[in-house]
Amino acid sequence: MKERRNPSWWNQEHESAWERVKEAFKRDWDQTKHDMGGNEPDTDQDVDDTVKQAAGKQPIPPRGHRTYEDVEDAYRFGYGARSHYAKYYKDWDDEVETQLREDWEQTYGGRWTDYRSAVRLGWERDHDKEMRKAA
Repeated sequence: MKERRNPSWWNQEHESAWERVKEAFKRDWDQTKHDMGGNEPDTDQDVDDTVKQAAGKQPIPPRGHRTYEDVEDAYRFGYGARSHYAKYYKDWDDEVETQLREDWEQTYGGRWTDYRSAVRLGWERDHDKEMRKAA
Protein backbone atom coordinates (compact mmCIF):
# COMPACT_ATOMS: atom_id res chain seq x y z
CA MET A 1 0.00 0.00 0.00
CA LYS A 2 1.20 3.50 -0.81
CA GLU A 3 2.62 5.42 2.12
CA ARG A 4 0.78 8.70 2.63
CA ARG A 5 2.62 11.93 3.22
CA ASN A 6 0.91 14.60 5.28
CA PRO A 7 1.39 18.35 5.53
CA SER A 8 2.55 19.52 8.94
CA TRP A 9 -0.97 20.57 9.96
CA TRP A 10 -2.62 17.20 9.18
CA ASN A 11 -4.04 15.48 12.27
CA GLN A 12 -6.14 12.47 13.24
CA GLU A 13 -9.35 14.46 12.87
CA HIS A 14 -8.47 15.15 9.23
CA GLU A 15 -7.67 11.47 8.71
CA SER A 16 -10.93 10.30 10.23
CA ALA A 17 -13.02 12.72 8.21
CA TRP A 18 -11.14 11.81 5.04
CA GLU A 19 -11.86 8.13 5.48
CA ARG A 20 -15.58 8.91 5.68
CA VAL A 21 -15.69 10.87 2.41
CA LYS A 22 -13.14 9.22 0.15
CA GLU A 23 -15.57 6.62 -1.15
CA ALA A 24 -17.78 9.42 -2.43
CA PHE A 25 -14.79 10.86 -4.29
CA LYS A 26 -14.19 7.51 -5.95
CA ARG A 27 -17.74 7.34 -7.24
CA ASP A 28 -17.55 10.97 -8.33
CA TRP A 29 -14.31 10.31 -10.17
CA ASP A 30 -15.66 7.45 -12.22
CA GLN A 31 -18.93 9.16 -12.96
CA THR A 32 -17.26 12.49 -13.80
CA LYS A 33 -15.13 10.86 -16.51
CA HIS A 34 -18.35 9.75 -18.17
CA ASP A 35 -20.23 13.00 -17.55
CA MET A 36 -17.44 15.15 -19.00
CA GLY A 37 -17.74 13.38 -22.31
CA GLY A 38 -14.85 11.02 -21.83
CA ASN A 39 -14.83 7.91 -23.92
CA GLU A 40 -15.97 5.99 -20.85
CA PRO A 41 -19.25 4.18 -20.25
CA ASP A 42 -21.59 5.29 -17.48
CA THR A 43 -20.19 2.79 -14.99
CA ASP A 44 -22.56 3.45 -12.09
CA GLN A 45 -19.60 2.24 -9.97
CA ASP A 46 -20.55 0.64 -6.67
CA VAL A 47 -19.04 -1.77 -4.17
CA ASP A 48 -20.02 -4.80 -6.25
CA ASP A 49 -18.05 -3.40 -9.19
CA THR A 50 -15.01 -2.84 -7.00
CA VAL A 51 -15.13 -6.43 -5.74
CA LYS A 52 -15.46 -7.74 -9.30
CA GLN A 53 -12.46 -5.65 -10.40
CA ALA A 54 -10.37 -6.94 -7.50
CA ALA A 55 -11.34 -10.50 -8.42
CA GLY A 56 -10.40 -9.94 -12.08
CA LYS A 57 -13.98 -10.35 -13.32
CA GLN A 58 -14.30 -6.76 -14.51
CA PRO A 59 -11.67 -4.62 -16.25
CA ILE A 60 -9.49 -2.21 -14.31
CA PRO A 61 -8.74 1.15 -16.01
CA PRO A 62 -5.69 0.77 -18.27
CA ARG A 63 -2.35 2.48 -17.65
CA GLY A 64 -2.16 5.93 -19.11
CA HIS A 65 -5.55 6.91 -17.76
CA ARG A 66 -5.63 8.48 -14.35
CA THR A 67 -7.30 6.34 -11.78
CA TYR A 68 -8.87 7.51 -8.57
CA GLU A 69 -5.79 6.33 -6.69
CA ASP A 70 -3.63 8.65 -8.81
CA VAL A 71 -5.41 11.71 -7.44
CA GLU A 72 -6.57 10.57 -4.01
CA ASP A 73 -3.72 12.41 -2.25
CA ALA A 74 -4.80 15.66 -3.91
CA TYR A 75 -8.47 15.23 -2.95
CA ARG A 76 -7.44 14.30 0.57
CA PHE A 77 -5.06 17.25 0.85
CA GLY A 78 -7.70 19.74 -0.33
CA TYR A 79 -10.35 18.31 1.97
CA GLY A 80 -8.09 18.53 5.01
CA ALA A 81 -6.80 21.97 4.03
CA ARG A 82 -10.34 23.36 4.01
CA SER A 83 -10.80 22.25 7.59
CA HIS A 84 -7.37 23.49 8.67
CA TYR A 85 -7.47 26.88 6.95
CA ALA A 86 -11.20 27.66 7.30
CA LYS A 87 -10.54 30.31 9.94
CA TYR A 88 -8.19 32.16 7.55
CA TYR A 89 -9.79 31.66 4.15
CA LYS A 90 -13.51 31.62 3.42
CA ASP A 91 -13.35 30.67 -0.26
CA TRP A 92 -10.82 29.49 -2.82
CA ASP A 93 -8.91 32.49 -4.14
CA ASP A 94 -5.38 33.43 -5.22
CA GLU A 95 -4.22 33.80 -1.62
CA VAL A 96 -5.39 30.38 -0.47
CA GLU A 97 -4.10 28.81 -3.67
CA THR A 98 -0.65 30.28 -3.02
CA GLN A 99 -0.69 28.89 0.53
CA LEU A 100 -1.84 25.46 -0.60
CA ARG A 101 0.68 25.35 -3.40
CA GLU A 102 3.45 26.01 -0.87
CA ASP A 103 2.06 23.30 1.44
CA TRP A 104 1.69 20.88 -1.48
CA GLU A 105 5.24 21.45 -2.69
CA GLN A 106 6.65 21.01 0.83
CA THR A 107 4.67 17.81 1.28
CA TYR A 108 4.81 16.24 -2.19
CA GLY A 109 7.78 17.95 -3.81
CA GLY A 110 6.08 19.73 -6.67
CA ARG A 111 3.81 18.96 -9.62
CA TRP A 112 1.16 21.39 -8.30
CA THR A 113 -0.20 22.07 -11.77
CA ASP A 114 -0.93 18.35 -12.24
CA TYR A 115 -3.00 18.20 -9.07
CA ARG A 116 -4.36 21.71 -8.56
CA SER A 117 -7.87 20.94 -9.83
CA ALA A 118 -8.18 17.83 -7.64
CA VAL A 119 -6.96 19.79 -4.59
CA ARG A 120 -9.60 22.41 -5.32
CA LEU A 121 -12.33 19.76 -5.63
CA GLY A 122 -11.26 18.43 -2.23
CA TRP A 123 -11.32 21.95 -0.78
CA GLU A 124 -14.79 22.64 -2.16
CA ARG A 125 -16.25 19.25 -1.21
CA ASP A 126 -16.68 20.10 2.47
CA HIS A 127 -17.85 23.63 1.64
CA ASP A 128 -20.58 22.33 -0.68
CA LYS A 129 -21.89 20.11 2.13
CA GLU A 130 -21.96 23.00 4.58
CA MET A 131 -23.77 25.22 2.06
CA ARG A 132 -26.50 22.58 1.62
CA LYS A 133 -26.93 22.35 5.40
CA ALA A 134 -27.31 26.13 5.66
CA ALA A 135 -29.97 26.28 2.92
